Amino acid sequence: MFLAEEAAASTSTVNTFDYFMLLFTVLIFIGLIRLLRVKPNKNYFAIGWTTLSLLVFLVIDYIMIFKIWMA
Repeated sequence: MFLAEEAAASTSTVNTFDYFMLLFTVLIFIGLIRLLRVKPNKNYFAIGWTTLSLLVFLVIDYIMIFKIWMA
């Protein structure tokens, strides 16, 4: 019984979904860079929306890494 408790306590807090969240953050960042590099006509709504999305994902990633993984 003691060994089963010890094995259950050592399970990882990292889920497969966490890796998808990190991947989406990188994709949003690449999209923002591409939107900012457009020369003739910038789509300011898309830039604002992408910046907001990137900030939300960065906050979620911070919480995921430092509050859940490192806990």
